[in-house]
Amino acid sequence: MIIISMVLVIPCIAIYKIVKVAVIILLLVSECSGTACLLPKIKPLSGCFRNGDVILGGIFQFSKNILQPEVTFNSQPKDKICSVPSLRFLRHFLAFDFAVHEINNDRDLLSNTTLGYSVYDTCIFEEQAQAAALNILSGGSSYPFNYSCNKNTVAAFIGHLISSVTLSVANLLEIYGYTQLNKHLRRVHFNTSSGNEFFFHETENSKIHLVLINNIIFPNKTIKKLPVGEVILAENSKPKLIINESAILWPSKPSDINEVPQSTCSEQCPPGFRKSTPDQVTCCYSCVQCSAGEISNQTDMENCLQCPADEYPDAEQVICLPRTILYLSYSDPLGATFAAFAIILIFITVVILGIFIIHRNTPIVRANNTYLSYIILASLILSFLSSLLFIGSPSNITCLLQNVFFNIIFAIVVTSVLAKTITVLVAFSAVKPGSKFRIFLGFKVSISTVFLGSFGEFGICLWWLTFWPPYQDKDSTTEATQLILHCNVGSYFLFYIALGYNWFLALICFVVAFLAKRLPDLFNEARYITFSMLVFCSVWVSFIPAYISTKGKYMIAVEIFAILASSAGVLSFIFFPKCFIIILKPELNIKQTFCITSL
Repeated sequence: MIIISMVLVIPCIAIYKIVKVAVIILLLVSECSGTACLLPKIKPLSGCFRNGDVILGGIFQFSKNILQPEVTFNSQPKDKICSVPSLRFLRHFLAFDFAVHEINNDRDLLSNTTLGYSVYDTCIFEEQAQAAALNILSGGSSYPFNYSCNKNTVAAFIGHLISSVTLSVANLLEIYGYTQLNKHLRRVHFNTSSGNEFFFHETENSKIHLVLINNIIFPNKTIKKLPVGEVILAENSKPKLIINESAILWPSKPSDINEVPQSTCSEQCPPGFRKSTPDQVTCCYSCVQCSAGEISNQTDMENCLQCPADEYPDAEQVICLPRTILYLSYSDPLGATFAAFAIILIFITVVILGIFIIHRNTPIVRANNTYLSYIILASLILSFLSSLLFIGSPSNITCLLQNVFFNIIFAIVVTSVLAKTITVLVAFSAVKPGSKFRIFLGFKVSISTVFLGSFGEFGICLWWLTFWPPYQDKDSTTEATQLILHCNVGSYFLFYIALGYNWFLALICFVVAFLAKRLPDLFNEARYITFSMLVFCSVWVSFIPAYISTKGKYMIAVEIFAILASSAGVLSFIFFPKCFIIILKPELNIKQTFCITSL
């Protein structure tokens, strides 16, 4: 029984649903056969028409108010109704009609061409404005899309007083290609009765003048319009805004605004700042402070100005001030200290040279080549003098002499010390009977060693001066308010090559002296040469990182210190012990004390 009942029930349900759907469809069809689903009849718009060769469309407002019907969402809303026309708005159309009439009667303006117009009342709402625009395009009241009954093409449109209504019409007209003027107006060019030139020409620049009006409201509610400026818009040039602030009449009440209101979204950028890149959407910009070394001396500058190398910006970055010239001068405490030490060391070296000349016949002076001692002392005097080239205002001459002069002089010092060291080794070997080393004890061999060793340094410096000579330079980046004068070495590669060559000679001298320091001698000079070269190598090895890590006058001070310290080391370890014996221990200055052959 259950199976039979199910067989009967299921078809009945299906038939019920089919019938229900059919009924709904019939009801919808019957409703659409009336006016419910059809567009209502278009209500004719009130307007005016004047025939002409060129038609101007007008979206005007004749009525003052509109009657807004209540929207219940239960039925189709009723149309908005315009109120009685207002003379306040009707005068705009009358002025337009008068202008068209005057243009048509003037033979100088549009020869063999007449202006006509098609104008409709739009009230205040946008729907009627769009309908009016379609009426003008089609030439009828049914506004069929993309079809025109007009014999003459509409050349241009005059917009509504309200921007929102004008914008809605402009968006619609853009579809039909109405974007500034139609081709019919591209050849208009005339002079007005006031002497102003007016034209629309595809090969000439159009110029538009907009007058700024100051509305003055009197106590009796009357309004007076007072021109206070103008805006000039011309192609290929920036817009010009001219405001006559003295012509503006402000409200008399103290509480009211008495200054020009801000009409932009960005404040003015004061001096010391510049405009940032404007926002692409709002065209607003912000004010950004000028970068280091730059100024802006006017309001609303788009780019900051770079100060010259010998000037720097003030705290407000408004003006450029002259920089203080800075260099290691003799009046500077650091420069005066180095100059004093250099002069003292020169004096000591001259005194030692005088002692050696006076006691030139004593064994301690004659031992180990007297002339090499004279060359070393004379070279040390020049080395101490070269440090004075680094003090004072640098010039191209002093820059050329500074490092080149010092490196060549010190090469002579080191090679002379090397020759003395070799002489010590050869002397102890030559005292043996039948030794062949006696031929190396001559003066010519020592001088040849000095010449050959110094020639390499001379070649490096000659190459340096020929291709990358040092020159006077100005450093404007280390100190913000100071301009540091210094010597640019020209080529840091050759600068370090020249120093490295002297350091290499000193290293060889140190190794040779270290090998000779244990020779059986009561007064072995090789020991003191070892210490002097150790000081020299230590000073110039530590010089490089110290020189690189400093700037300005302190970089120069590091190099002067290295020159004085290394030269003083050679002077102290090689000559002070001999002067001690000559002056304080003369009893030791006898031939029996030295087993070296005097030269």
